[in-house]
Amino acid sequence: MEIIDLFREWTEAHPIATAVLRFVVWVILIVIAMGLLRRFLRKNLPNTSVRYKSQKGVEVIGYIVILLLGISYFTGNIKDFTLAIGLLTAGITITLQELILSIAGSFYIFFVKVYQPGDRIQIAGIKGDVIDIDSIYTTMMEIGEWVSSDNYSGRIVKLSNAFVFKGPIYNYSRDFPFIWDEFDLPIRYGSDIELAKEIIIRIASEQLSEYVNSSIAQWKTVVNRYYIEDALVEPALALTLTDNWIRFNLRYIVDYKKRRYTKHLLNSLIGEAIEKTNGKVVLASSTVEIIRIPTVQMGEGKTGNGER
Repeated sequence: MEIIDLFREWTEAHPIATAVLRFVVWVILIVIAMGLLRRFLRKNLPNTSVRYKSQKGVEVIGYIVILLLGISYFTGNIKDFTLAIGLLTAGITITLQELILSIAGSFYIFFVKVYQPGDRIQIAGIKGDVIDIDSIYTTMMEIGEWVSSDNYSGRIVKLSNAFVFKGPIYNYSRDFPFIWDEFDLPIRYGSDIELAKEIIIRIASEQLSEYVNSSIAQWKTVVNRYYIEDALVEPALALTLTDNWIRFNLRYIVDYKKRRYTKHLLNSLIGEAIEKTNGKVVLASSTVEIIRIPTVQMGEGKTGNGER
């Protein structure tokens, strides 16, 4: 009983500390309840999309409850409330600056829709597919690094949401899930240039027609929404004369997830078509070609008596 009386006297003497202590206890209980509910949903919901969205919903509702609880706790019942909360807020802001910025970043990502799970982004020098976004971290499946092209490296990266305020964010799929790609083909001088152009454009148009048709409507939406000039989405070919060959530069639009495979397919089909021209179109190389061997004049050797 003495302990209870002492505790009661202490709470009456320190109302601010008592209110803060009760608030912290309630926050801990709410966080524990959120964790248990999320675990229950993760185990019992079979659909991946529903499971993910339900867990995020529980998290958002939990933070709203904590916010409402804080407002109800610290309104009109504590003396010098403004000063106490001001000092508390200043201390928390300095101590937990990165954490607060991360939480603010999560709300910014959610409301502004900077990116969402499934998007391919590049942020803080890291490129990958977003697989999860929580209140503090964005989780990505990394692309690139020691792996060539747009392949997964196998590393899962957790990045603080605070980075959305610290630099540019490149989104490959948010408003326009297509990208422009290009590659060069060196064609030897003396080849049938018109035939070479016809082969490259024909194959590119046949293989990329699906991407072109799908991208036209979406590109118009981007043009109408943003201050941006219209662009050509059909395959385009540009020729450049060099010292060694004619460089054919093919530029085309492709699904951002199929860039590597599409380039492989185009190179294979164009190479096969060029081989079937029977020498009318020849791919050039950087090997040295000797056009003519110079004639070397050798003098006759002298005879034994000194005569030539």
